[in-house]
Amino acid sequence: MSLSTLKGLYLITDDLLTPRSTLLEQVTQALEGGAKIVQLRDKKSTLEEIEQMAVKLQKLTQKYGALFVLNDKVDLAIKHSFSGLHIGKSDHHRVSEIRKNYSGVLGVSCYGDIALAKQMQDKGVDYVAFGSFFHSATKPDSCIIDLNILSKAKEVLDIPVCAIGGLNAQNISKVMKHKPDMISLINDIYTSDDIRKKSQFFADLY
Repeated sequence: MSLSTLKGLYLITDDLLTPRSTLLEQVTQALEGGAKIVQLRDKKSTLEEIEQMAVKLQKLTQKYGALFVLNDKVDLAIKHSFSGLHIGKSDHHRVSEIRKNYSGVLGVSCYGDIALAKQMQDKGVDYVAFGSFFHSATKPDSCIIDLNILSKAKEVLDIPVCAIGGLNAQNISKVMKHKPDMISLINDIYTSDDIRKKSQFFADLY
């Protein structure tokens, strides 16, 4: 998977907004609208249920030439050679070990920490995510960081940068001024009356 894939609309699933019964249809609509990356972020289902859904999403994203990313479940990503894996702070200490065992696209949440992002880059991750930049219903307790961190990160990093956290149609122009390689969305897509059309709006920014 080419790193040029790491550009554009990065969609993340949600336990409440994308229940298993409708998740594949919702993601299909987003892919039709131009989503380039789809992350399965599931904090409630059993490991078996997550595995089954991840296999289906891998096939679905391949059909649209998009990248599938599994959140946190390192062992599953290695077992199935999923195309992408994203990890947070609980796995930061394992990055070198994960990189040895996993050859797909590896992304890491770096919140507001550019020094951490540089460390992660040196350990072989393929992209880093910064946020939250605005209040997020998905992570209401997350710290809000300054958008300027995106510009600073672009200056010092060689790998793609993703912006995440409370992004929506009303504030996205402020975000795009800092030229993130990827913009990650949840609520503004899935609460839309027309997921395909709303996805196309964000995809057309690239």
